[in-house]
Amino acid sequence: MSAVGVHVHRTEIVEHDADVAARVFLQPIAPPSILGLYGFAAATFMVAANMAGWYGTTGSNAYLWPFAAIFGGVAQFLAGMWGYRARDAIATAMHGMWGSFWIAFGILNLLFSTHVLTDPGAKFPEFAFWFIVLGAITTMGALAALSETNFGVFAVLGALAGGCGCAAASFMLGSSGWLKVAGYVFVVSACLAFYVASAMMFASAAGRIVLPLFKGSGELNHPGERLPRPIGLSWAEPGIKHGQ
Repeated sequence: MSAVGVHVHRTEIVEHDADVAARVFLQPIAPPSILGLYGFAAATFMVAANMAGWYGTTGSNAYLWPFAAIFGGVAQFLAGMWGYRARDAIATAMHGMWGSFWIAFGILNLLFSTHVLTDPGAKFPEFAFWFIVLGAITTMGALAALSETNFGVFAVLGALAGGCGCAAASFMLGSSGWLKVAGYVFVVSACLAFYVASAMMFASAAGRIVLPLFKGSGELNHPGERLPRPIGLSWAEPGIKHGQ
């Protein structure tokens, strides 16, 4: 959407088909969850694959934390804050919370790497309780997504909450077995997040559904269905869009 000029000479409304509902936007922005879910998926996959024993050692976090903190943390946190502008309560809460977690994860592992703090090893009850809190909040986010029949986001958050429970058990007991289970469950959540982010990106870029978003029966879900075209006003900022 082009920028609005200072001098305005005419009013123009973008054409839209009669059988497609119109949408108006507060600002011409892309869905923030595209960035948030990709950031979450990348950071979670890399750390979870290490937890599952697919690569590296227990010391691999010393190399992973900068990327987790920036891509999974800062980028996702920004997506959460942009979720406010999109009036998306679930995106705001989940991206804001998990973005903050990944930033903290990076800071913690920086302190371990510089020997400011001593890494307690496999048994880490303080970290376990953080996963209990994260799991509880994520469960509420999953239920909220289910209440608006957004089954794709529900699957992402449901798997993520399950992974938090396994991680909490691992760090509470010092169990390598639970750590591997947590890694696998987190990988599932990361893959689901990658799919949902890709589906949202393709829909936004193409103006139609390319990959199913698995929403309720009242939403556009089937490949090929066209998204409503926004009403563009050349002389002013258009109206309000709720959610993504």
